[in-house]
Amino acid sequence: MNTDLAKLAPGATARITAIGAIGPMRRRLMDMGLLPGELVEVEKVAPLGDPIEVRIRSYHLSLRKKEAEGIAVEVAP
Repeated sequence: MNTDLAKLAPGATARITAIGAIGPMRRRLMDMGLLPGELVEVEKVAPLGDPIEVRIRSYHLSLRKKEAEGIAVEVAP
């Protein structure tokens, strides 16, 4: 199932398929390790949906909802 990172519930694991952001935002996300092929797990979503805390590799990131919407993922089984 393909979706964006912002739509995943806490505890969900997915594989990044594409980074849809452009320009400096794309570079920033990729510099943080959000690269196609990487597994990402949603740890926590704030009550209003912003920010979203994720774990990728061995570190934790906090993303704004707008940033997470630009990351296409495929939900892992």
